[in-house]
Amino acid sequence: MTQKLSPGTALMLTVPPLLWAGNAVVGRLVSELVPPITLNFLRWAIAFFILLPLTWQLLKPSSPLWPHWRRFALLSLLGVGCYNALQYLALQTSTPLNVTLVAASTPVFMLAIGALFFKTPVRAAQWLGAAFSIAGVLVVLSRGDWEQLFQVQFVVGDIYILLAVACWAMYSWLLTQRNEPDEIRSNWAAFLMAQVIFGLGWAGMFTGAEWALTDAHITWGMPLYAALAFVAIGPAVLAYRCWGLGVQTAGPAVAGFFANLTPLFAAIMSSVFLGDLPKVYHALAFALIVSGIVVSSKRAS
Repeated sequence: MTQKLSPGTALMLTVPPLLWAGNAVVGRLVSELVPPITLNFLRWAIAFFILLPLTWQLLKPSSPLWPHWRRFALLSLLGVGCYNALQYLALQTSTPLNVTLVAASTPVFMLAIGALFFKTPVRAAQWLGAAFSIAGVLVVLSRGDWEQLFQVQFVVGDIYILLAVACWAMYSWLLTQRNEPDEIRSNWAAFLMAQVIFGLGWAGMFTGAEWALTDAHITWGMPLYAALAFVAIGPAVLAYRCWGLGVQTAGPAVAGFFANLTPLFAAIMSSVFLGDLPKVYHALAFALIVSGIVVSSKRAS
């Protein structure tokens, strides 16, 4: 982990929040078509078959994956089994405003988990960057009117997204620990597939519980097929690929600030879908979030 933020790395870390914003929008749109935990299982099942032609060797009994199964079982529990399942679950009971507001705590979770579990000191510049970044998110959420924030009422879905953020922060820090063979770590498809293999087990168990304990049903059709194709190819395969590379280069603390671009992209997408032009507060929020990224990524003098 080099803690270096080059333009290429910044671009790499911008792709995931763009795709995650689309993921939140799509997850909300299909909430009546498919149960949330089942949606998470289906997206990773499709991702499995996308990655299979590139990584089928991992399934061999002699594969270097199996001696390291504990490592990938933990990564997959946090990143594949829990994170998006909790996000989709949150969108069933909470509003996008609340979900995004709670998710704005990502940089704080990144810094706190790094300090508590990975003995990484937090610099003053990183706390200042967190303040800038969260301020930018609040500008988006309030649409430039701070009184809207005081009207928010939290529900159980907000707890789900808070748990999701904690899982993602721990997952991102674990990515920096190189405890697997180079032949898996150096191959992005193999590294992701190693997580998907075990993640499908977690997601499958959670889905089974969902169908046993709730009145789950699926409404098949082109809208759901299109949604599954997007969430599997974009937010699953491409976003995880870019995030993994970005975290390895810039470190999870810096990368965490890029996650706060997600609500900004979501607001822009909503504006496009609703036919509304971007507002002045979008520009202000973008400036604050980017300022947080720049400040937090500077080395201590």
